[in-house]
Amino acid sequence: MNKFNILVFPCGSEIGLEIYRSLAYSSHINLIGASSADDHGKFRYEQYIGNLPFIDSPDLIPALRKIVRDKSIDAIYPSMDAVINMLKRHESDLGCKVISSEADTTDICLSKTKTYDLLKEYIKVPIVYLSIKEIKKYPVFIKPDVGYGTRGVCKAENEEEASNFLSENIKMKYVITEYLPGKEYTVDCFTDRNNKLRFVGQRIRNRISNGISVNTKPIVEKILFNTFAKSIAQAIKFRGAWFFQVKEDSDKNLTLLEIAARLGGSSGLYRNKGVNFALLSIFDAYNLDVEIITNQYDIELDRALSNRFKLSLTYDTIYVDFDDCLILNQKVNTELIQFLYKSFNEKKHIVLITKHKEDLSNSLKKFRLRDLFDEIIILDLNDEKYKYITKKNAIFIDDSFSERKMVNDKLGLPVFSPDMVECLL
Repeated sequence: MNKFNILVFPCGSEIGLEIYRSLAYSSHINLIGASSADDHGKFRYEQYIGNLPFIDSPDLIPALRKIVRDKSIDAIYPSMDAVINMLKRHESDLGCKVISSEADTTDICLSKTKTYDLLKEYIKVPIVYLSIKEIKKYPVFIKPDVGYGTRGVCKAENEEEASNFLSENIKMKYVITEYLPGKEYTVDCFTDRNNKLRFVGQRIRNRISNGISVNTKPIVEKILFNTFAKSIAQAIKFRGAWFFQVKEDSDKNLTLLEIAARLGGSSGLYRNKGVNFALLSIFDAYNLDVEIITNQYDIELDRALSNRFKLSLTYDTIYVDFDDCLILNQKVNTELIQFLYKSFNEKKHIVLITKHKEDLSNSLKKFRLRDLFDEIIILDLNDEKYKYITKKNAIFIDDSFSERKMVNDKLGLPVFSPDMVECLL
């Protein structure tokens, strides 16, 4: 099978980053990221295209079409609801596939009003108030008709709060619904090209930040969620990954919040059980048969901010220490090893420079590091490492401040302690 050139746009959204995590290690995919505004995607995608027109610009489709032509793009994988809908409607203009359900489906999922109107005969949807005058019970929840997560939402405790919020946001269409006080769940789904619902995975949203589930884990209960999923799939035709969110009302009845015709931002929980929604969606878009294996173990996903860096630094040689640097507390420093193998892939020269007291050959054998280094320099305890560093286009990694200071003072080389290695990855 030839590699598919996949353009992810916008690539730095939470969904774009999950698509990256899903596809970066696939031998079938060549990933290219693109965004209108530089964000975290610039730090993740090795092939990155920035400064594209925004979604409301008439120049976006021509700009994407040019990238499709210049980069031989096989498919665009859009990562935001409004972008999915717009690109799917312009699929014939782009000159490549758009990985998504059909435009009629994305239209429905984009609007909560359309979603609730269509599905109220199939599943429990929230009570919707067409005006403040209709509200019989407070609090109520007010949210944009087109939107997702907690952006632009309001929990109004009384008529005054509801009226004030709506009067301050008259330019946007809002939906007023009953307030659902109970537990919240996301259900990740996959439907194939034959309209067969192949996977349903329910997970509880334990902790939410900016509308994103940052702590989630599977729950055992299946029947009710499967019934919900089948009812939705009967009413709306999906293809590929999709998900829906439900929440318990005051009587603990599951009630629909929203549906999205894309993978969920925290669907990586199920990816790490074997269900790669992004890869499955691409294969299915090309009419390839897929199978799903789900590992049977307990798993919990917890998300936090992570760091990525770009340095204005070029070098071709790495000098690295052994004790308390590459080996910490009789364990291999896996982050440093990751960096060294990254450097190996980039054909950089790796030099071990150490004052190791024991037999170094036995120590390297013990930690299975014998063949990692291009060169090994062993010094006496009282010797100074800077004297043996001969490469000028180099960096130096050592836990000892005095060693780093000497190398920096004498040779002017960039020096790194083990905690700084993350910026080199």
